[in-house]
Amino acid sequence: MEIKVLGSGCAKCAKTADLIQEVINETGSDATLEKVTDMMKIASYGVFGTPSVIIDNEVKCTGKVPKKKEIKAWFAQ
Repeated sequence: MEIKVLGSGCAKCAKTADLIQEVINETGSDATLEKVTDMMKIASYGVFGTPSVIIDNEVKCTGKVPKKKEIKAWFAQ
């Protein structure tokens, strides 16, 4: 599973990445987490709000910090 957190590096973006990393650690997942801060690359995903979460090239969340429960549901899919 390839996970990308898109954002400028603001507090909400950092919180989103931290929550995802916590779920990776708790579940023992072999998922990779990448923080994308380049605005041109972020725009290429077609998202207009940050933070945004992309899992295996699918937009899962945009413009808000997801709840931990929501992140766990993504991992279960």
